[in-house]
Amino acid sequence: MKIKVIVTLKNGVLDPQGKAIQQTLNGMGFSSVNEVRQGKFFEVDVNEKDEAKAKIKVEDMCKKLLANLVIENFEIL
Repeated sequence: MKIKVIVTLKNGVLDPQGKAIQQTLNGMGFSSVNEVRQGKFFEVDVNEKDEAKAKIKVEDMCKKLLANLVIENFEIL
């Protein structure tokens, strides 16, 4: 079963990569872009038939490796 995860920086955490993307977009003529926040996307294929159990396993993976809980949030889709 494939589980999707989005990891984003918490509010208030500086995002230099997002800022660089925003500045580049503005330089390319996309002047209406006010802010870009960069994140990560994971698709984890878990050998599990029960969706609830699969999501619990992926949540544990997020807490232990995929997300830095000090500065990042994660959402399991």
